Amino acid sequence: MPSIPLFPLKTILFPDGHLPLQVFEVRYLDLIKRCIAKGEEFGVVSLLDGSEVRVPDQHETLSACGTMARILDWSAPLPGLLQISCIGTTRFQIKSAEQLKHGLWMAEVDEVAEDMVVPIPSEQQDVANALGALIRSLQKKQISTANMSLAPPYRLDEAGWVANRWCELLRLDMEEKQRLLLQENPVLRLELVQDVLSENGLLDNH
Repeated sequence: MPSIPLFPLKTILFPDGHLPLQVFEVRYLDLIKRCIAKGEEFGVVSLLDGSEVRVPDQHETLSACGTMARILDWSAPLPGLLQISCIGTTRFQIKSAEQLKHGLWMAEVDEVAEDMVVPIPSEQQDVANALGALIRSLQKKQISTANMSLAPPYRLDEAGWVANRWCELLRLDMEEKQRLLLQENPVLRLELVQDVLSENGLLDNH
């Protein structure tokens, strides 16, 4: 992959996760306008230290991995403000990153292989059932999924998709989420999520 522009955030994006963003800093407005015009993606990485909005003399520490984001939808409600809706695509690991003069980070990255499409093993079916129940309860309350990482199509029969949605929803520390993001076996990622859900009493006991 050639050098990619980065958008550091205090969150973590997983493949197929939905991410709404408000963009108002010049360094990102230029980037997003270019991505919209050229149909290009940008890299979302977790900001481990520093703030999302640029502050003079601030040091920003970025995580070593992230996910490419594709812009699905955008609007410009005010001059100098873009509202965009993105979806996570491929994962990557950063080989080297540098911050340009105007504050934008660029990185050389290695792509991480996409998850294999694996059905939910019967031992982890309760994890998929719990996610399905959560989606149904949100629909019943008519909560807009536009503000959440959950958006159709709901692939509740796919190990990687179900694991990734829980990874975004659960309150885990950033290091744990990064480990899950880089876990190459989707079933193993699902098992790790199942452990967390069980520990927190979020699964029906058999």
